[in-house]
Amino acid sequence: MKKLSALFLLTAALVLGAEQTFTGTITDSMCGGDHKAMNMGANDKCVTECVKAGAKYALWDGHQTYVLSDQAGAAKLAARKVIVKGTLDAKTKMITVASITAAK
Repeated sequence: MKKLSALFLLTAALVLGAEQTFTGTITDSMCGGDHKAMNMGANDKCVTECVKAGAKYALWDGHQTYVLSDQAGAAKLAARKVIVKGTLDAKTKMITVASITAAK
């Protein structure tokens, strides 16, 4: 019975995804880590303008861009280094956010 319970919990964790911690910068899904096309640099104005144009707030970890489920929380920290806790869907490259906090 204990083996069955442990197997069930492991399967559920794999299916649902385990919560992870990600560190990076709040950016947008259009520019990712490269804001050269906007000629503004990776600042909050560029990120905000891209979101107004239809992009989504995202996390840039230095290698990959992940769209964030919590758009309102990300908006408050645009262009800032953050710590995001949540579950990653590797297929869609979206993080279902449990929390976003400014990094120190």
